[in-house]
Amino acid sequence: MKKLALVAAMSVVVLTQAGCATEVKSLPFAASGAESRGEVPVYFGAQNHQPVKTRLGEVSYSVRIARKVSDQNEACHLALAEAVGKLRAAARERHANAVIEVSTRFHSTETNSSTDFTCGVSPSAAAIAVRGQLVVLDAG
Repeated sequence: MKKLALVAAMSVVVLTQAGCATEVKSLPFAASGAESRGEVPVYFGAQNHQPVKTRLGEVSYSVRIARKVSDQNEACHLALAEAVGKLRAAARERHANAVIEVSTRFHSTETNSSTDFTCGVSPSAAAIAVRGQLVVLDAG
């Protein structure tokens, strides 16, 4: 009887945890047009940019947002937008005019792509980590 109760209890734990799994996603970037609004440009992966005049250091941030939308992809894009906002704020603070070589990561899955980003999403949240180089680019 004790064995049956233990098996039943473990089954409940396994079934409830199965619905809470985080999915690691690779998604394409959405066009933002941020540079045209006067914001600090952010270059992902090996995207082309003006020559680097000065390197000011690397920054990284992690963002976790509660899912307020039902669409997983939209939640990931919202988390990415918040993370990019942190990169831009760091650039302004350090007098950089761009962030280059930006990579995205969720736990051990990292992407250095100029077309896609990595995000983790669960039924309750979306999470992403970003890392990039703060630089001053030639005005060229």
